Amino acid sequence: MPHPTIPGFTHRRVPVDEGVALHAAVGGTGSPVVLLHGFPQTHLMWRHVAADLAADHTVICPDLRGYGASDKPAEAGPDTYSKRTMARDVVTLARRLGHERFALAGHDRGALVAFRAGLDHPDAVSRLACLDVLPTLDMWEALHGTSAAVGFHLYLMAQPPGLPERMIGASADAFFGHFLDVWTNDPGAVPADVREAYLAACRDAVPSIVADYRASAGIDVNHDKADRAAGNRLGMPVSVLQQDWGAALGYEAAALWGAWAPDLRHTTVDCGHFMAEEAPGDIATALRDLMKRQAH
Repeated sequence: MPHPTIPGFTHRRVPVDEGVALHAAVGGTGSPVVLLHGFPQTHLMWRHVAADLAADHTVICPDLRGYGASDKPAEAGPDTYSKRTMARDVVTLARRLGHERFALAGHDRGALVAFRAGLDHPDAVSRLACLDVLPTLDMWEALHGTSAAVGFHLYLMAQPPGLPERMIGASADAFFGHFLDVWTNDPGAVPADVREAYLAACRDAVPSIVADYRASAGIDVNHDKADRAAGNRLGMPVSVLQQDWGAALGYEAAALWGAWAPDLRHTTVDCGHFMAEEAPGDIATALRDLMKRQAH
């Protein structure tokens, strides 16, 4: 089965840190936008949206550190897969491709990296979009009681090194495939070749994926707490697109995001979690609208 790609995009391998290079698909011309994938995916999740946006933008779709064809450094400490480190990777990638300032959109894990990039690098991130996620600190505060069972993987991968890697590695396809199955409303949105590409990438990345999640139960929370205490907020135009799952967990997503983003447009999207694959036209339109907005 041929490996799926984004039509018309070329592939680059760009050093971003000592011993770490990111793989990125790059296409189009015009003002730059960087698209960050989620779990359990790679840059391929943006294939429809990226091809659409490339008509009038330079589109950069990297595999995050630890995912896909990007490097997967061993977890040497809490910083290795912190969102602060991963955000710095993305900013360095864009700059080495010639873009000092760019729009940034992320889904799921990629949205957490994008959120951190917006706080840490406001000089680089002109506009920000986050798809179907809450900031890390708010996510943990929202999970409670039996309703938190929906996030069982968050707790599993938060455990110290050893057990989660062994458990997941022993049945990687079943573990990662579970999320591809239960988080989509339209199974046809992730065709067989793309699904296999995701599973193959995850099989090769169990330790780094776990390390990414482990960081979100530790150092990433500390970074968010420090920013909340200091009153740091996102100064650029921000768009958040989410499913309507906040009510089931007892919180108001728009209010949580509004505390971080004064210039916020929050939209509920009627599709599954993998919205860039289930509703690519809606997502591309929302990103184009965001890139037309001027900072207040």
